[in-house]
Amino acid sequence: MANSSDKPADDAADNIADNSAGDPVSSPVGGADMTAHVGTARITAAIARMFTERGEACIREFTVKSGRRVDVISLAKGGEITVVEVKSSRQDFLSDRKWHEYPELADRFYFAVDDSFDRDLLPGADICGIIITDGFDCFEAQPAPLAKLKPARRAHLTRRLAHVAMRRLEFGLAGAAGEGMAIPHPQEEDEAGISPA
Repeated sequence: MANSSDKPADDAADNIADNSAGDPVSSPVGGADMTAHVGTARITAAIARMFTERGEACIREFTVKSGRRVDVISLAKGGEITVVEVKSSRQDFLSDRKWHEYPELADRFYFAVDDSFDRDLLPGADICGIIITDGFDCFEAQPAPLAKLKPARRAHLTRRLAHVAMRRLEFGLAGAAGEGMAIPHPQEEDEAGISPA
């Protein structure tokens, strides 16, 4: 998936509302005009902030054992794992053949899109949830079904998440301290960790 380089300001609070019926959004999220196209990086940043504000921990660009990278993966305090695949355009979704693997890697799986995205293209409520965003506020237009991971897979993913998060933190701290450590490519840091089960 192509990544946009535009980054949002981090000064807006995000709220997530539940629309259990999955009805189309009739009013702009957070009062903002959502008719403009929102790039991949802004959608991803908004989703990451949303999970953080919920009290969950998340990682962007996490490499799974197939070598593919999920856009956002979160770990709740109770151990529940959520994967979010970001789609910034119709072409982005239609050209993607990898997302079908992701529901098996999480208790809940979502697509995150902006309000201009044609949500009729996305799978039904039995497969995924849908979160829409203007790059700041988030709205759950379709709840994700719960499909509990097997204990062995949950334990393996949790260990890998901890390993990758610790490596990213250390590289970030070392870089900030001027110790000359370059932040590794996400796939390289993941492959340096626990071998897939």
